[in-house]
Amino acid sequence: MKITILTIFPNLFDSLLKNTIIQRAISNNLVSINIVNIRDYTKDKYKRVDTPPIGGGSGLIMKCQPIVDAIRSNSNENTHKILLSPKGRTFNQVLAQNYSKMNDLLIVCGNYEGIDERVDNYVDELVSIGDYIITGGELASMIIANSVIRLLPHAINNESIIDESFENNLLEYPQYTEPFDFEGFKVPEVLKCGNHEVINRYRYKMSLKYTKKYRPDLFNKLSLTKQDIDLLNEDDISENELKAINKNKIK
Repeated sequence: MKITILTIFPNLFDSLLKNTIIQRAISNNLVSINIVNIRDYTKDKYKRVDTPPIGGGSGLIMKCQPIVDAIRSNSNENTHKILLSPKGRTFNQVLAQNYSKMNDLLIVCGNYEGIDERVDNYVDELVSIGDYIITGGELASMIIANSVIRLLPHAINNESIIDESFENNLLEYPQYTEPFDFEGFKVPEVLKCGNHEVINRYRYKMSLKYTKKYRPDLFNKLSLTKQDIDLLNEDDISENELKAINKNKIK
């Protein structure tokens, strides 16, 4: 996979390229990342890529010409071109999965007060990472690139991806590690029973409950089965699970 990011601040991407998972993906030829300086394409003798808005207003607007020329020079008919914009669809796990199946992805980072509206005509899609304002598109592009790269086959352990939050509109179940008792907060006994079928059932139940409690917007998208409803109505540790614990408990 090839990911190209158009920016006026290429040095900001040093941390992205030094990320362990991304470095490994690059070394294993799973992905190549091309950071392109938009300023290299401006025809302005002072290398400016921005001017005041026509009609007046605060701030500066990034000009069409350098961005469009950068897009044309770093893409082809098979490149999926993304412009980061507050008008765009909100980035989520489904989009990340879709992008991870593409061979060629280009992301345009905006800055200052905004980008000339006409640039929209030269990309395939507008994308936003959420309803808030940050100083530029660079951080947003890193989030998207990181999210996509880790989904590439062999970039990380495949089992880590299967059980993650937002898969199938569910939050991930709660996770614990040693010690079993920390200042009175204890690891659920069911996780120590040694019965993986019981543990998986418990974890799925907690995913349902966590999603309902913390992300009702996601929960409302679920098509619940009768078994799901029964699990939601159970206590955190059901009678059957307690029986399994008592029968299989690890000493």
